[in-house]
Amino acid sequence: MSRPYATDEQYERWYMAECCRCGRRRHKAGTWPDGYVCRTCSDRAVRQRGTCPGCGQDRALPGLHPVDGSAICTTCAGFSQTFDCSRCGFEGKLLGGRLCERCTLTDRLTALLDDGTGRVRPALTPLFNLLVAMDKPRSGLAWLEMRRNQPGNASEMLRRLGLGQLPLTHDAFHELQPWRAAAHLEELLMASGVLPAVDKYLCSFDRWLPGHLAGISDPEHTKTIKLFAAWHVLPRLRARADRSHITPSVRRFAAEQIKHATTFLQWLGARNRTLASCGQSDIDAWYVENNEHSRTCLRAFLSWAMQSRQCRRSLSIPVMNVSRRAALSENERLDALGRLLTDTDTPMRLRVAGVIVLLYAQPLTRIVQLTVDDVLNDGDATLLRLGEPASPVPAPVTSLLLEYIADRDNMNTATNQASRWLFPGRRAGQPARPDHLSALLGEIGVPVAAARGAAIRQQLLELPAPVVADALGYHDKTTSRLLKETGGTWSRYAAGDHLQSPSGWTPQRVTDS
Repeated sequence: MSRPYATDEQYERWYMAECCRCGRRRHKAGTWPDGYVCRTCSDRAVRQRGTCPGCGQDRALPGLHPVDGSAICTTCAGFSQTFDCSRCGFEGKLLGGRLCERCTLTDRLTALLDDGTGRVRPALTPLFNLLVAMDKPRSGLAWLEMRRNQPGNASEMLRRLGLGQLPLTHDAFHELQPWRAAAHLEELLMASGVLPAVDKYLCSFDRWLPGHLAGISDPEHTKTIKLFAAWHVLPRLRARADRSHITPSVRRFAAEQIKHATTFLQWLGARNRTLASCGQSDIDAWYVENNEHSRTCLRAFLSWAMQSRQCRRSLSIPVMNVSRRAALSENERLDALGRLLTDTDTPMRLRVAGVIVLLYAQPLTRIVQLTVDDVLNDGDATLLRLGEPASPVPAPVTSLLLEYIADRDNMNTATNQASRWLFPGRRAGQPARPDHLSALLGEIGVPVAAARGAAIRQQLLELPAPVVADALGYHDKTTSRLLKETGGTWSRYAAGDHLQSPSGWTPQRVTDS
């Protein structure tokens, strides 16, 4: 390619060189004491910080010691240039105007959130402070540049917020596209306190429902599905959110109920039937033609339709079949535990989550709700608070758990910079997604459902059912049922009163019918 200021040969000679760090022939980013350096190696070196072994100061360490090649500061390495920000003096990667990444991010956010007076809109000051304080400001700069020339990008939404063109309400964000970008900004606003906190999966459902309703061609079907959502699905989701939290599987099942109800109405229409004229033969025909998952999803709609007199109340819904997955054998459980404790190639997060499943039979929906405050360590012993009393953590697991807490994932951006979650997620103020964590554990050979089954059965072989229920957060009826299924009896335990659990609950004896 020809250039007006240089021929190809001149450009190659003036601007290209072999990098002294990586050995590749790249564009010159500068001349350092050890030679020419490319942009990639320059950025990586300048961002490296620590205590300089030469002078003992805490600084950026872009230089290399001439003897052992260790990272040292610019003064000890003999740099002729500095990397100090012209505004705040921070030593690191410099951008336009010789400003550091944090000062550059501050300027860009100030311009985007300007309310027209040259200042950040007062209502958005908490969001501004949250974004500016992130550990890695370059992540914030990358977020602002993402999809820059496309509608609905982060910079555009922030600009509209600053000018007041976008109302500070959840409903306003639910109408925005693309929905992922809007959802991320909405969660940042909730994390900073600008918007009231609402369960993110409830927001997700509220955002999804209007689009689904718009895709239904029959107005009567639309009216029926809207009533079903308003009077059955949404109240239960909101009650669940108020009571505890909505999991991805709960959110997904709510959408599946709506989808299958819509499909059922369309199926009735193809048979020249309406919901009001639906008969028992139609219900039976649907159940014959569809699988167990579809039947389960439709069950709530049929129950609601009969109770609300949308169809005949005399209809009968076939009984639902319940199946359970086989648990791991004890040898398989111990093998999986051994792998997780010793395999350093597996991500630390997955090792810790897998160990908690295999040792304490915890569902991932509960594991992701754990915080670092649930890990109790007094220097001599470590306990994990899953119920009452807290459960002791074996020594090999203790070292793994404490090492992981010291360096958790997803802690370097504005999303979760002060998070107390044991497994922080990528979304603002939210823990990791249990369904995503389950898929990752499955990939490394830890099937969660089968692992939980093996772990709880082993606990019941060693401890009384009410003790296990209290310590692991299970319902006492669940542990009593599992004890009966494993063939255990109360007579196996050591002498003493095992009818009183540590929390004071007195169980009923399990008897054969």
